[in-house]
Amino acid sequence: MLRLEKRPAPSRFWLWAAPIVAVLCTMVAGGLMFAALGKNPIEALRTIFWEPLFGELAWYFRGQLLLKAGPLVLIAIGLAMGYRAGIWNIGAEGQYIIGAVVGASVGLAFYPAEHWFIFPLAILAGALGGMTWGLIPAILRVKFRTNEILVSLMLVYVAQTILAMAALGFLRNPEGNNFPGSRNLSQYPATANPELISGTGLHWGVVTALIVVLLGWLILSRHRFGFEIRLAGQAPRAARFAGVNPDRMVLICLGLSGALAGLAGIFEVTGPSGIISPDFNVGYGFTAIIVAFLGRLHPVGILLAGLLMALTYIGGEYAATNLGLPSAAVQAFQGMLLFFLLALDVFGNYRLRFGSGRAV
Repeated sequence: MLRLEKRPAPSRFWLWAAPIVAVLCTMVAGGLMFAALGKNPIEALRTIFWEPLFGELAWYFRGQLLLKAGPLVLIAIGLAMGYRAGIWNIGAEGQYIIGAVVGASVGLAFYPAEHWFIFPLAILAGALGGMTWGLIPAILRVKFRTNEILVSLMLVYVAQTILAMAALGFLRNPEGNNFPGSRNLSQYPATANPELISGTGLHWGVVTALIVVLLGWLILSRHRFGFEIRLAGQAPRAARFAGVNPDRMVLICLGLSGALAGLAGIFEVTGPSGIISPDFNVGYGFTAIIVAFLGRLHPVGILLAGLLMALTYIGGEYAATNLGLPSAAVQAFQGMLLFFLLALDVFGNYRLRFGSGRAV
């Protein structure tokens, strides 16, 4: 018989081995899925992971890698701060949307003026919009003890409705021949967020993500607030005795994660996306959950995990075009990564024992 036995202390080996083994398991299971769809699994995996980095179009895809990774890293850092403290924000997708809508609304309110302060003002508005959306479940939890998981998740659907209202109503381009969508913010000089170095994909959103990674590492490893976050997540009762206010921690963590998701949204709509449209949200808020856990809730790990997940986005789109893979199969492939990671995380706290014999 097989049974799980509680470890006396968490395994450091499995803490870092689980993400690597999860990636390998995902490749194997994904290969089997591609084979079941009638595709060559080796060719499919090669197209997803190899071609974007070393293929004929690598010069183009490498620039796209930073464009895709930037918002994932920004959102995941904010989520990781809360997750470390035991505060579960599942609605970053909604905060991402609201940040984009609010920021775009402020930027386009000045159209066609071209003042220097419009872009910074739009970025600030996007961060405040996302933070406000993140504070709704925070305040409800603090005041009424609601579940922030359910509230933040349900607010995603409210945000999607607001997005549709913006694209079809108050932000619709009056010169767009009645097509849904706003003016193109990336072509409006006052709000454009172009590449800083041509062909690299490096824009202000990516720069901000790199700065946030550094700040996140400093806060978690060198600052008192980082200690309070870790203490609140690992030993809530001890945190209270140490003077950590749990309600204040909820407000800060959910507000911070909302602000970073809002920043990701406004940087995306002023850069790669360009317009507020009904299909603006592409699931970055949900994918960032995978990135946060794959990176072990550590800022540097999240940066690497964000690049890996961006690679699956780019390679998946390339495989869908060249090999005819369904887009749903690529999404399932990404979902497998979180599934295997969560499954293997069990071995961090438990060992698998074979009958009464040796445990692993």
